[in-house]
Amino acid sequence: MGLELNVCTPTASATASTAFHAPVDFTAIKHRQQAAWASGDYAVIGTTLQMVGESLAEAVDVRAGERVLDVAAGNGNATLAAARRFARVTSTDYVPHLLEKGAARAKAEGLDIQFQVADAEALPFEEGAFDVALSTFGAMFTPDQNRAARELVRVVRSGGRIGMANWTPEGFIGQLFRVIASHVPPPPGALSPVQWGSEPRIVELFGAEATDLRCVRRYFNFRYQSAAHWIEVFRNFYGPTHKAYAALDSAGQARLTEDLTALLERLNVGGPNSLVVPGEYLEVVIATQ
Repeated sequence: MGLELNVCTPTASATASTAFHAPVDFTAIKHRQQAAWASGDYAVIGTTLQMVGESLAEAVDVRAGERVLDVAAGNGNATLAAARRFARVTSTDYVPHLLEKGAARAKAEGLDIQFQVADAEALPFEEGAFDVALSTFGAMFTPDQNRAARELVRVVRSGGRIGMANWTPEGFIGQLFRVIASHVPPPPGALSPVQWGSEPRIVELFGAEATDLRCVRRYFNFRYQSAAHWIEVFRNFYGPTHKAYAALDSAGQARLTEDLTALLERLNVGGPNSLVVPGEYLEVVIATQ
């Protein structure tokens, strides 16, 4: 679902980050984010998103024998999708536990994949080492967005491709983060990760290094038994939600639950007996110079 564009075109509702910002302590923000993603167990959530990795691998046209890097791979959705297409895949993340989960999935399928701990802002690979770089809901969470974008471009050969799936500001996850931020403010100077889900920001980050940019707005349906069930799962396993609840006292937790329930029920298209919440994301394919 969505309109394919030969070039990522700005939309009226998307917001580019062109305003001046005071110096930001990216290291402190990164440590806080890393702690968040290491908490809970993102693999429980990540496994449900496998179809996004499959869609992205098709959109980027991953081919047998290509060298593919999955950046901020989590438990390996794009990793597995590329390996299933007989690519030579290296899967990276800065949370070792998540790579272990991905390695277990790969072993279960008999897939030969390299797993390596790596920071998306300082990838330990030579320039042009890969034909394709992928990231599903991963690189978008880096605190230094410009640096992460430069690294994606650097490790891909001339004429290669970069493929990303990024939650949009207007979609469910963008709204979720705004609800969380109203209860637990983000670190000073931190840019919203969902900027990566806006066409203007993609052009800003990658336009100068691209021969072609293609954007498609797609939807992933979050399917749970109820709003209460979703909150239970995300409170226990999804790093940002897990950390937000941990930062609040019992009264604050109750208020957060109330606001999350209202958001989920407002967006639910599954009727009174189930929860189906469409989550909009931007599927991005970039051809590098």
